[in-house]
Amino acid sequence: MSRTKLKKFEKLKSMSHVIQPNREDLLNDNFQLKGSWSSRFKNNNPIILELGCGKGEYSVNLARMHPEFNYIGIDIKGSRIYSGADIADKENLNNIIFIRTQIEYINSIFAPHEIHEIWITFPDPQIKFNRRKKRLTYAAMLEKYKLILRTNGIVNLKTDSLFLHGYTLGVLENGPYKVIKTTHDLYNSDYINSHLNIKTYYENKFLDKNQAISYIAFSFLY
Repeated sequence: MSRTKLKKFEKLKSMSHVIQPNREDLLNDNFQLKGSWSSRFKNNNPIILELGCGKGEYSVNLARMHPEFNYIGIDIKGSRIYSGADIADKENLNNIIFIRTQIEYINSIFAPHEIHEIWITFPDPQIKFNRRKKRLTYAAMLEKYKLILRTNGIVNLKTDSLFLHGYTLGVLENGPYKVIKTTHDLYNSDYINSHLNIKTYYENKFLDKNQAISYIAFSFLY
């Protein structure tokens, strides 16, 4: 491991915008902020969650746009979330937090219906069949989201992967879900707005290669 990464990992421990939960607390459902995130943010504003947030560009930009919402980015890669947390520290963004943990533990982090909206931005499509359960739109993962998401809350998926886009539509069409929006070419669609126009580091790399960006918005049927 490089010295730069080691320095980032060490600094994460003291960064005010980063939480690194104890794995045992998550396994035993003893995470103290579950159901009490208002105490951490010091307000009762709705919480918007970004899964696999990477460098945190999406969450940071949304937090800048909307101080009336709270944002939480989750990723296991500490060297990535360091970038977003560093910006949040420097800009004193009080409405954003980054959590370094595995996404599979979200039901130990958030109480039922505690999340207002979910963003999934450019996740690994996990194309190999034996990795299918790692896909962030695998049916079992969607059930986890349903538990923490408010009634009628929306899940947004942005991806460069036509495979993941098609796979996700297949899951949604065969389950208790409602597809609200879908396009294979977001930037040539009528859906584009200030939120969807946010471009991450990885997205810009895809766009430089003339890869189309796809988008799906969906909710759950109760």
